[in-house]
Amino acid sequence: MKKIGLTGWILIAMGAGVVMGLWVHYTVSAAGKQSFSEGCSVVTDVFLRLIKMIIAPLVFSTLVVGIAKLGDIKAVGRIGGKTLLWFVSASLLSLLFGLLIMHVSQLGSQLSLPLPPATAATGIESGSLSFKNFITHVFPRSVVESMANNEILQIVVFSIFFGVATAAIGETGKIVVRGLDAVAHVILKVTAYVMNFAPVAALAAIAAVVAVKGPELLITYGKFIIVFYLSILGLWLLLMAISALFIGRKVLHLMGAVKDAVLLAFSTASSEAAFPRLIVELEKFGCPPKIVSFVLPLGYSFNLDGSMLYMTFASLFIAQAYGMHMGFGQEITMLLVLMLTSKGIAGVPRASLVVIAGTLSLFNIPQQGLLLLVGIDQVLDMARSATNVVGNSIAAVVVSKWEGELGEREAEEDAAMRA
Repeated sequence: MKKIGLTGWILIAMGAGVVMGLWVHYTVSAAGKQSFSEGCSVVTDVFLRLIKMIIAPLVFSTLVVGIAKLGDIKAVGRIGGKTLLWFVSASLLSLLFGLLIMHVSQLGSQLSLPLPPATAATGIESGSLSFKNFITHVFPRSVVESMANNEILQIVVFSIFFGVATAAIGETGKIVVRGLDAVAHVILKVTAYVMNFAPVAALAAIAAVVAVKGPELLITYGKFIIVFYLSILGLWLLLMAISALFIGRKVLHLMGAVKDAVLLAFSTASSEAAFPRLIVELEKFGCPPKIVSFVLPLGYSFNLDGSMLYMTFASLFIAQAYGMHMGFGQEITMLLVLMLTSKGIAGVPRASLVVIAGTLSLFNIPQQGLLLLVGIDQVLDMARSATNVVGNSIAAVVVSKWEGELGEREAEEDAAMRA
């Protein structure tokens, strides 16, 4: 009998979570539901903490080793330029696709949801969106502080400097490279241990949401959720079609290779949770470690395709719900603002709402409109987190192909290994 893999266990756990959540929703008091949800959140939080403890050392060690192995600053610049070109193109595609879907569906107008009072609070701090604050935040004042706070973009900046310097000192630097390479392998082994708890975390995360919200959540906002999920599927197909121009049918095998990571991001609503697993799967697929360790950390700050689609989707939905018409120039400006302010959110749950809140204030759209979406944000976050993983996987493979270093294994062999 065929052994059940991680994907199978996560799917089983998600199904069990739905059943358990519905049972609690219909048989337990309101206070009991809340207690159950809080208890489940402990399990999910512990798992995400275990993942987060891995992120900083893994990003630092793999990125430094990857840059040092590239050999020189020209190679770093070449690969970095190709990577950022893909990221910017994919981000613009995601933003424009969300804009197109909302213009076609006019979803906010059709739902006719009740508007919150002007005095209502969102519970979400928008923060400052100034260009100065964004630029200064990119550069760490202390790498220890950056690692403690899991500031991926800041860790990436330090790692690039450290990796280039390590390569520049020649033979002496090879000692550091070998040491960090060993550290990366140890961290990946730790990842394998942590991933054994993924199905339990998936069950708890799904059960917690369903127990409190029940099926009413999906019924009340069903149309919005369906359109958003169909849009996510459309974005997946677009990204796959474009990547097929570079790697052909191997894109289908790529989707099979990263399915565990995508499911994990979906069930936990955090693309960070899938980061360590994604490194392993992409290297198995044929991407060279030096490119994977360079592209993925950058992708988690610059290539959040699912979050990009959602931010356009949600911003225009709220404007439509309030009956506010935005001109073409305003919409393009909004896209550019979202392109800038979304960098560095690194797949953190609810971070997209913070960016949306700040963007709405710039266009005089009531931030209270976020109250229309907060209740279903967990369901939406699951889809956009999974999409972030898909987008970064495709980016790593395409850049590897551009560099002529994508492993050329037979498709049948790939499929057999992942069956």
